[in-house]
Amino acid sequence: MSIYELTAYEVMQEEDLTDIQSKGVLLRHKKSGARILLMENADENKVFAIGFRTPPSDSTGVPHIMEHSVLCGSREFPVKDPFVELVKGSLNTFLNAMTYPDKTVYPIASCNDKDFQNLMHVYMDAVFYPNIYEHEEIFRQEGWSYKLDEADGKLSYNGVVYNEMKGAFSSPEGVLDRMILNSLFPDTSYANESGGDPEVIPELTYEQFLNFHRKYYHPSNSYIYLYGNMDMEEKLRWLDEKYLSAFTVQEVDSKIHYQEPFEKIKEAEMEYSVSSEESLEDNTYLSYNKVIGTSLDEKLYLAFQILDYALLSAPGAPLKKALLDAGIGKDIMGSYDNGIYQPIFSVIAKNANLEQKDAFVQVIEGTLKEIVEKGIDRKALEAGLNYHEFRFREADFGNYPKGLMYGLQLFDSWLYDETKPFIHMQAIPTFIFLKEQVGTGYFEQLIETYLLKNTHGSIIVVKPERGRTARMDRELEEKLQKYKEELTAEEIEKLAADTVGLVRYQEEESRPEDLAKIPVLKREDISRKIAPIYNEERKAGDVPMVYHEVETNGIGYVTLMFDLSEIEEELLPYVGILQSVLGIIDTNHYEYGELFNEINVHTGGIGTSLELYADAVHVKEKAFKATFEMKGKALFAQMDILFSMMREILMESKLHDEKRLKEILAMLKSRLTMSFQSSGHTTAALRALSYGSPMAKFKDDTDGIGFYEVVRDIEEHFEQRKEELIEKLQFIAASVFRADNLMISYTSGKDGVLPAIEAFRKIEHTLYQAEQKKENRCVLHVKKRNEGFKTSSKVQYVARVGNFIDEGAKYSGTLQILKVILSYDYLWQNIRVKGGAYGCMSNFNRIGEGYLVSYRDPNLKETMQIYEGVVEYLKNFTVSERDMNKYIIGTISNIDRPMTPAAKGDRSMNLYMNHVSAEMIQKERMEILTASQADIRALASVVEALLRADMLCVIGGEDKIEAAKDMFMEVKTLF
Repeated sequence: MSIYELTAYEVMQEEDLTDIQSKGVLLRHKKSGARILLMENADENKVFAIGFRTPPSDSTGVPHIMEHSVLCGSREFPVKDPFVELVKGSLNTFLNAMTYPDKTVYPIASCNDKDFQNLMHVYMDAVFYPNIYEHEEIFRQEGWSYKLDEADGKLSYNGVVYNEMKGAFSSPEGVLDRMILNSLFPDTSYANESGGDPEVIPELTYEQFLNFHRKYYHPSNSYIYLYGNMDMEEKLRWLDEKYLSAFTVQEVDSKIHYQEPFEKIKEAEMEYSVSSEESLEDNTYLSYNKVIGTSLDEKLYLAFQILDYALLSAPGAPLKKALLDAGIGKDIMGSYDNGIYQPIFSVIAKNANLEQKDAFVQVIEGTLKEIVEKGIDRKALEAGLNYHEFRFREADFGNYPKGLMYGLQLFDSWLYDETKPFIHMQAIPTFIFLKEQVGTGYFEQLIETYLLKNTHGSIIVVKPERGRTARMDRELEEKLQKYKEELTAEEIEKLAADTVGLVRYQEEESRPEDLAKIPVLKREDISRKIAPIYNEERKAGDVPMVYHEVETNGIGYVTLMFDLSEIEEELLPYVGILQSVLGIIDTNHYEYGELFNEINVHTGGIGTSLELYADAVHVKEKAFKATFEMKGKALFAQMDILFSMMREILMESKLHDEKRLKEILAMLKSRLTMSFQSSGHTTAALRALSYGSPMAKFKDDTDGIGFYEVVRDIEEHFEQRKEELIEKLQFIAASVFRADNLMISYTSGKDGVLPAIEAFRKIEHTLYQAEQKKENRCVLHVKKRNEGFKTSSKVQYVARVGNFIDEGAKYSGTLQILKVILSYDYLWQNIRVKGGAYGCMSNFNRIGEGYLVSYRDPNLKETMQIYEGVVEYLKNFTVSERDMNKYIIGTISNIDRPMTPAAKGDRSMNLYMNHVSAEMIQKERMEILTASQADIRALASVVEALLRADMLCVIGGEDKIEAAKDMFMEVKTLF
């Protein structure tokens, strides 16, 4: 039987999606009104998603809290956290849930048929029959609740979403993003914060929360998506019989309303918090925002991606250059957000000042008028078009399954018009149309209509306020104290009892018979084979090349790897600066904007990075190799151009351009602060590891807090430091970019090897010539610091690290299982569930480096105590054989990720550089597959060794750091 014979459904639409080698079918479930979209193709990485339109009517964050809560147990799977049980015991390639401003989506992906069906079953049950009606504790744990440990104690708020959004609102970029959306759509649901405003979240009642589910989580308001190589008829039949047929069509008013354009541009101001020592000068955000039609216009949808590139995002783009030249802001950013009904084009100046607001607008509009009159740079448009088309055709989304990304993009039209789900999947004809419009005035007309003459816009100012976090914390404390004073003794006792009751609920283990209902694969379902390694040693001219033969659909992936071992320790931050400068500074033949466009017209792009490879064989010596890498990709026929442009960047860059260096340093400082705020957990873990690890010290000096401190100092004293900076950059370039200091990694199909070798040989002898090799190699000096870094944040990132091999323990494959056990059991239960942090992670690598870290954590000292408890937890580790299987399967799931052709080449090269053999990987895999509970108990000594190193770093709020300052050797302000 085919899908067309299923009487429960009616076929609404069919599309041949040749651009993405798929066949699309849109159906409607007759009885329930559910919308279903199938995308059939040969992809083994299957994707399922169910989404709901969830427009928020206030900023209590109810869509976000609901997203967390429905995954806390359901009718058929009544365990407290089926999501975590699945993560621990599934071969998923993606498993998560996401809240957007107007929708909530629950996607899963897996290459294993049985696993895929299991995941579908748990997710369908979760959204339609969650345990939220039986257990108010779920709402209080995931959303918010009063926390009162004892009747005469201090009253506070807690909750996972509450703390997550406190972290999000600590970031000025988070505040700005919210203000842009809210300011442009005051009459629609976009005026509200779907994630939740921490000041408003505690206004949400349990009954309002339940009513939200009753209203929106119905099949009539659902969007179900199936992608990949599977029996679609079987899946549709199962969906109907198991879930959809139990519901009848219901009117659900969830329409995303159209915001009528404004008669004039709106203006708004908002404060964000900076630490007590942070400067107010050059710390304001200015934002110019315009609404661009609707996402149902497929030409506009893509055309403004091209304009974003040509006007703003590309280095040297005219809006960015004009603002920097006018001295308005030190970092110019922007975006074109087409993931909502009415997309937004934004220009943002960071590190600006309030009094520059009028000039900011004048420069933007003056530059746009000039572009309309004179015409857009044709090369910039062609580069933007090629850049986006190359990515569409390549469909490389890194770790994310492409079926997932297609599914999310479908929502950009399907959510707003159910007759148009496929319009953004058929992009090639739109690219052809847009290429034909270059030089016709089409793009200039779009600028005139949607940017210059469009009054549906806003000018937003987000300005710094010292001590705002402390003031708001104080006001909240006073508010809660006042509330508590108004309560009767009985009411206070009830709050304390509720707090105890929630902890009791959290500590209560799910019944074994309920846990048994979560489907789990067996160890026998897992292949014992490791993924193939593609390494073949060759030569490109006189340079060693490691070739990875993988079918790449006509694209060659090149990495030039220059050895950094001769660069002295004090120069390492300058290596980081050089890596940031190359490709976005003028060369002898191109202005930097022209260079970027030239690259993107002909290739898939060129980028630089610094990489570290540890010697997995000689671990005790702490030997590692550091490389300055330049990656590029192009079709085989464009290899000559790719290599000549790589050479242009390496050999012809004007490293003496003072004006541009100053701009790049300011942008670099800005981007580092943003990274530390959004990824404080990785920053803190790296910094702590740098106290004892030369390799981590290298990374911290070139990309972490150590790097930031040097960049900030040079940027703030540029006139005094510029000559020294230029001299060091030129010295490093001449020392490093030599043919005798180079190795090449290359990934392609067989017919791509010769074009790459021939193209490289044309530039080989034009690189810097060999100098006499130095005898002494770089030596890094490490020192234990145990730092607390103060920021204006309302949450902490708490890291505890150590090298367990230094302390006498050994590495084995079972440590990968420990990562799963801690991250989704002990740490998850204590730091996230009970502590209210948004996340917790752990890691243990082959060279002995391990860390325990929390993410957006309201606590500090309590979290450190939880880390201390890991050893005892492991010594007493006892679980059922079923649970042990789960942990093993979850571990293999992390290892056996589907890889793109480029990723297969990168993995192979990584193993080559780290001296990791197939035999070593096979041994580790077998250690994982045959692990017993006794093996896990034995790992207590590894964690004990890690903790014995006594190395820690915390990035967090001033008050929390100060209150725990006896824990640190140094306390300082981060920014």
